[in-house]
Amino acid sequence: MVGLGNPGPEHESDRHNAGFWLLDRLLPKLDPAAGFNQEAKFFADLANCRLHGRLIHLLKPRTWMNRSGQAVSAVCAYYKILPHEVLIVHDELDLLPGIARMKFGGGSAGHNGLKDISQHLGQQDYWRLRLGIGHPRSLKLAQAVGDFVLHRPSPEQFHLIDVAMQTILPQMQAFLIGERESAIAMMHRAQSVPKENEKHDL
Repeated sequence: MVGLGNPGPEHESDRHNAGFWLLDRLLPKLDPAAGFNQEAKFFADLANCRLHGRLIHLLKPRTWMNRSGQAVSAVCAYYKILPHEVLIVHDELDLLPGIARMKFGGGSAGHNGLKDISQHLGQQDYWRLRLGIGHPRSLKLAQAVGDFVLHRPSPEQFHLIDVAMQTILPQMQAFLIGERESAIAMMHRAQSVPKENEKHDL
């Protein structure tokens, strides 16, 4: 399970680091004693824990977002992990804050982290957990997209994103032990989606 973001304290609160945010919330639920350790050979911070007898790897690349595939391919090669066993957690412009959606495969939709991962893995057939951050247009902001993702959300937007992450943590644990279909159904059902938001769920 890979959370996407940019390294360094100056980026911790950026919308682009939503993948890091979710892993930081999930790890204590999986194993309160586990922590992230810097692994130079993976170009990332890595946490390993066991869940119902399964070994789970949580990865936060220490490369820039557009080089995320370097860390993903390194850890997959070392642990012999196949692409369909990989789950990437990333910020999603096409979903409003407060919405999270799971999908398998598909394009990168302009997300540089996903684009680099697909290139390194040689395919797009891996899982994605899309954490809605909204789009400048949908949020009626005048920012360019590149500027938008590299800035922190408003307190109201962050609250919505945090509630969505906290809501899906139990389903994430079920997903990781192989109960995928039921976990995804429960995850999507657990979130209250106003009708005006549905058009952003691409």
